[in-house]
Amino acid sequence: MAKKYKIIDSHCHIYPDKIAQKASDATACFYELPPSLDGRISTLLERGKKAGIDHFLVQSVATTPKQVPSINSFIAEAVAQSDGRFTGLGTLHPDSEDMAADVNEIIALGLKGVKIHPDIQQVRLDDPRMHKMYELCEGRLPMLIHTGDYRYDNSNPNRMMPILDKYPNLTVIGAHFGGWSIWEDATEKMCRYKNFFVDCSSSLYAMTPEKAKELIMTYGTDRVLFGTDYPLWAPETEMERFMQIDLTEEQREEIFSGNATKLFLK
Repeated sequence: MAKKYKIIDSHCHIYPDKIAQKASDATACFYELPPSLDGRISTLLERGKKAGIDHFLVQSVATTPKQVPSINSFIAEAVAQSDGRFTGLGTLHPDSEDMAADVNEIIALGLKGVKIHPDIQQVRLDDPRMHKMYELCEGRLPMLIHTGDYRYDNSNPNRMMPILDKYPNLTVIGAHFGGWSIWEDATEKMCRYKNFFVDCSSSLYAMTPEKAKELIMTYGTDRVLFGTDYPLWAPETEMERFMQIDLTEEQREEIFSGNATKLFLK
């Protein structure tokens, strides 16, 4: 592929080397998917370069409140050592003792948003504990949120829509076209929210290029971000899948870099 524009992978999970393979395998098992890559920073950079990706939004998820500071420090350190190739997202947990302090620390560390995963963190998006998080992030930090799962009722549209209605200035990126495993239903319900963006991660394996284009066009190319969900998928595999979608070069550029730049890299 001849490079015509910057390519940003807007959905990458990274872990310290000593736990990376175990953490990556656990996530693949959770989703009943084949074994994944190892989740190491070095592997992301190596495979991302092979795929022609220039920049990566990196993140991890806290499963307990006490993990929040260490994860956010790890992500910030990875960004600092990346020679400009990483932008970092912090994490938050609904049971934090001092949510405001955690948000302020994310900002102080230079992280540009927040990543949460309701299913892994075992909390519904409209749980009362979550509202403080939305209040603190609204207008300050975009939130990349795992959305959708036919097996659970934590992050599906019925949980997301009330939040978007209540917090109209909260910018949310709904991972996996706004609803993993319930892609069409989620797109139909979520496309009307102008403060709701989506990424295409962990989705293209499950649909035809024609279906992917349909979902993209329903949201609009100005609200879709390219993402691989590394280490669940190899960057080069996701790039090949994405390039099979019939889009103009202008539309590809928006999805590959324009929207992520607008949300996170300004």
